[in-house]
Order: sequence, then C-alpha cells, then structure tokens
Amino acid sequence: MNRSFPGARAVTTATALGTALVAFAATGTATAAAAPNGEWAPFTRCPVDAPAMLAADGIARTPQCVVSTSPSGSIKLGNTTVTTGRTNLQIGVIQNSDGTSSVVAPAGGALIADSATVPGGLLGLMCPSNIPAITQICESLSNSTLNKITATVESVGAPYGFNQTAGIVTGETIVAIPVRIHLENPILGGNCYIGSKSNPIVLRPKNLTYPDFGISFFDGDGTVADDGELTRINLTGATQNDSTFAVPGATGCGLGLFGLIDAAVNAKTGLPAPAGTNSLTLNNSQTALAGLTAPGTVAPDAGKLLSQAWHSAVD
Repeated sequence: MNRSFPGARAVTTATALGTALVAFAATGTATAAAAPNGEWAPFTRCPVDAPAMLAADGIARTPQCVVSTSPSGSIKLGNTTVTTGRTNLQIGVIQNSDGTSSVVAPAGGALIADSATVPGGLLGLMCPSNIPAITQICESLSNSTLNKITATVESVGAPYGFNQTAGIVTGETIVAIPVRIHLENPILGGNCYIGSKSNPIVLRPKNLTYPDFGISFFDGDGTVADDGELTRINLTGATQNDSTFAVPGATGCGLGLFGLIDAAVNAKTGLPAPAGTNSLTLNNSQTALAGLTAPGTVAPDAGKLLSQAWHSAVD
C-alpha cells in the first residue's frame, strides 16, 4: 500500500481523543479554502502550517486537527432570540505531555457560519423608543430593506481552555470561544457591535446529550486503511448548550447620533445581560478530530508529517 509519508501504526486508545466544539449563529457563508479528500474532507481549514503546529514533535507536543459543525440552533442575547443556521468551527490543537493543551486558530479565524436575521429588524430591536431621534427613525421603517438586520459572529482571538475529554461526556466545558457580533443595517452603519476584542462574548459550550462515538484509520491522502498512519475520531448527534456567558451592550451603532441608537438598542433588547440570562443551543453537532496514530514513532517530525499528509489530500 502506498503511503504519502513514513510512520508506523501503533495500537492506541481512543477514549480520550474525542472532543466537541460549538459556535453560534452568524452571517457569512461557510466557505472552504480547500477541498481535502477522503477522511480529511471536513478539515478544510486546519492550520497545519502554523509554526506551533509544525514544531510539535509528537512526544512533548502532539498536533491534531479539530472540526465541529451544527446545522441549526438558537442563541438568546438579553431579550432577543435568533434562530441559527449552519456553523463551522475549526482549530489546530497541540496536546502537551503535562496534560494541558494549546489552541491554534486558522489565519481567517476559528469560526464561520451561515446568515442569521434578527427577528423584527430595527423595529423589533429598538422600537418603540422614548428618544425623539429614535422615534423619527422608527416612523420611517416601513421599507423592508431599511428594517432588516443581519448578525455576523466574528472570532476575536483564538479559542482557549480546551478540554479534550469533555467532548465525550456531558456537563463539562469543552472550550472557551471569544467572539463579537456585528449588527448590519444601513441605519446602524458599519461599526455596530455587541462585544469587542477587549470585551468579547465568551462561549463555553457543554454537551447536553452524549454523542455517538466512531473511529477510523487512514493514510495521509485520506484513504481509509486499517493500518493507516492517521486516526480520526467522530462524535456525532449531541445537543450542546451554554447558559453561562455574559453579553455586553451594543456600541458604535448609528451614524452621527452620538450613542442614541446604542442606548435604544440596549434598552429594548436588555443589554448588557449578565450570565444566566443568555443561552446558546446547537442541534446535532458533528465533531471530528484527526491526528497521527502513533506520533511518538515519528518524533521529532510529527507536526511536519501531519502538514505533509493534509497537503497530500488537498493538492
């Protein structure tokens, strides 16, 4: 059997390899930078060429690729609930020999997702209002184009606090995901955000239900092989939730109105909202983790070989 890179398969346990990651609704269609073959297919954005991943030796530091998707769900921020579409979270993970882990985000950010429309648009988000300038805006919103608001989630830094075993149990935080939400509408202008780089919304998802567990072995180019140099863990079908995150108020909304739209949006939606008043639910999450089957046997080149394998399935 042809191999795309050297490495011997060793018997390993898969119990601790499972993980599940989540994200929530946003605009911005989930697009792939690459189309890997076979078992690599979901891992379109794994940062295999990041310096930290390439430097992982396979003994003290073991590199892995993780992807998690969900087809639907919902997010409640203050008084507003939005139905979510597809989400796609991808990261590189370095498992350290001391039991800790480090997360490496793709260059374009860890999270992308399909579009979400805010129910009621501007009318629902800030009307009625006792602020005269806002009342005038509310009275002009019969035009559906002016009323519609879309929300885009944006990564604001790499996820952190990754717990590999939490993905196969319930009730334990899997990872912390810092994000902000970009609210887009002609009246809101281009800088209307809930959360910021300095004060993000931090999601800490957990499994509400146990996922189904599966495992496969494959060669570097993605071809399934019983003696493959790579292992893929699959965790499917779990419902995931987080109700622990706080949400700051909206800022930067409205052109030339000196914060009046910020105030109207926050008053109507109940922002800022403390932890315990917000929630995220992701349905039917599908998570996969891929890494070398026996990384110690190819030390110190585990990171380089993982990158070579991924590229052999893409190029």
